[in-house]
Amino acid sequence: MKMKLAVISAAVILAACGKKEEAPAPAPAAAPAAAPAPEMLTVKIGHVGPTSGAIAHLGKDNENGARMAIDELNAAGLKIDGKVAKFELLAEDDAGDPKQGTAAATKLVDAKVNGVIGHLNSGTTIPASQIYDAAGIPQISPSATNPKYTRQGYKGVFRVVADDVHLGGTLGKYAVESLKAKTVAVIDDRTAYGQGVADEFEKGVAAAGGKVVGREFTNDKATDFNAILTTLKAKKPDVVFFGGMDAVAGPMLRQMKQLGIKAKFMGGDGICSSELPKLAGDAMADDMVYCAEAGGVEGEEKAGMDKFRADFKAKFNADVQVYAPYVYDATKVMVDAMVRANSADPAKYLDALKQTNYKGVTGAIAFDEKGDIKNGALTLMTYKAGARTTLAVIR
Repeated sequence: MKMKLAVISAAVILAACGKKEEAPAPAPAAAPAAAPAPEMLTVKIGHVGPTSGAIAHLGKDNENGARMAIDELNAAGLKIDGKVAKFELLAEDDAGDPKQGTAAATKLVDAKVNGVIGHLNSGTTIPASQIYDAAGIPQISPSATNPKYTRQGYKGVFRVVADDVHLGGTLGKYAVESLKAKTVAVIDDRTAYGQGVADEFEKGVAAAGGKVVGREFTNDKATDFNAILTTLKAKKPDVVFFGGMDAVAGPMLRQMKQLGIKAKFMGGDGICSSELPKLAGDAMADDMVYCAEAGGVEGEEKAGMDKFRADFKAKFNADVQVYAPYVYDATKVMVDAMVRANSADPAKYLDALKQTNYKGVTGAIAFDEKGDIKNGALTLMTYKAGARTTLAVIR
């Protein structure tokens, strides 16, 4: 009895002190499971152009067009086969040399690229295309205009610009019908591009009723043209056409001025750059030089091209030379085919690439059975106050 009272008393004392038995602390809540990282798919896009040598400014222009497209594609978070695609640009330099071009092509094949944008020159694009075809890798050239490129029977070759048949022929007709040239002299640099566009120009002149009074040749690294220009001066041509690139055309214009040759000067897309006035110095009078870009936009499409040029200038602190917009579109066309095919495997997206119907900054892009662009445009230009001025867009 005494023990029971003691227990009760102790309980009363504890209660009076405010003490009570505490419940055990709850176990900490489990941390929420981390969301699994999205599965990634690395897609390698090769680009090849002459980023060294005399026309490095053109090659870098093209490469920057590809970089701009790759950056935008990565920012878009595209998915292919349920995976977030990460695009990598593998850029190679071919220096405009066919041997270096095939070496670059082999390097890209060994790197297992999913597709190739390039090359810039026809002389490097054509031999490289054999290597890509053998490896089953699709290739889109943004600027190679020699017809042979798409006439080799390869199923994975495409281009997003008009070819030399259209370009050279149109310039030949323009020389006779618009510039009223009765006599024309022709020079080419013996490259696949230069000789090819000069041949087509000659055909265009003849078809329009003009007369070619002399045909001379140089090479794509030459700097002295006095001998061939002196020969042609004696024939008093109304127009001198040069099939080649701006790095040679600039010094040629200087020497024409020194020799007192008053003829108009014409060339294809190879001379039609924003760099030509710098290369020619004070040898370019207004409306003296005429050229054509193997592409072009008009009407409502001009707004998209203008925006691209402004964005390009803001990103790279450089003006577009010639073909950066076409490289940009070619890169996006290739990726568009991958997305539509839901695969970056060349064998699986090739058919989708053939069925391209894409609206780009350079206009509507669709390919014919050879891989040539359908309804390709040409932009005829001249130079005024050291800047290109558009004369007309022709299809």
